[in-house]
Amino acid sequence: MVSSYGAHFGEEAPLVGTHGSGTIFFTNCNLKCVFCQNFTISQLGEGSTVTKEGLARIMLSLQQRGCHNINLVSPTHVVPQILEALEIAVSLGLRIPLVYNSGGYDSVETLKLLEGIVDIYMPDMKYSDDKTAQALSGISDYPSINRAAVKEMHRQVGDLQINEKGLAVRGLLIRHLVLPQGLAGTEDIVKFIAEELSLNSYVNIMSQYRPCYKAFEIPALSRRVSEEEYLQAIQQARQVGLHRLDGFYSLPVNAA
Repeated sequence: MVSSYGAHFGEEAPLVGTHGSGTIFFTNCNLKCVFCQNFTISQLGEGSTVTKEGLARIMLSLQQRGCHNINLVSPTHVVPQILEALEIAVSLGLRIPLVYNSGGYDSVETLKLLEGIVDIYMPDMKYSDDKTAQALSGISDYPSINRAAVKEMHRQVGDLQINEKGLAVRGLLIRHLVLPQGLAGTEDIVKFIAEELSLNSYVNIMSQYRPCYKAFEIPALSRRVSEEEYLQAIQQARQVGLHRLDGFYSLPVNAA
């Protein structure tokens, strides 16, 4: 099921370019985040069924519109169907990079099937703590599965490569959403990225958390992230040596 598709200009700059990222929002999700901003799609099932031929046509239409990539949003639970559609789309001329945009709760077994197919992996790294993952997303083993998945993604495509036009062509782009009161475990996550992946990792540390869906039922999540909390997260990333931070290119290492 697909909720919507089109040229999206709200993604990271290396994906958006001048003509947008060709996003396809799949209905449903393998996570149950209580604060999901797209909960009508991810948890209430808003969307329409499409055939493999229909999905292929969507991909080709986005390419025809000039989008710089095909951005598959929440693809984890529909990988077989996506591969069926890709077989058709590629035979009909699909050639722009493929972005796998997931919540980061992906099995290594599935990811290995995508080697040589996905050009750009864009996973979330949501939590560093099992109990927090269980409470906020309904899964207790997120950190271990997430880290194994991200390591496999990096093995396949390496650090994010950006061409002379400023467009991402291949590699790993990690997203991390800062949560109030340090619930996301930013310090541990950036340390993992720096030590287990690469100091050249491209990371988007995001500040746009706002209470949505069931977040108001949890006191710690009932407010936005403060400027102080966000800048602390940026500082933690810089202190471990990460320097490719989306939107913070000019900050020196160890600076806030």
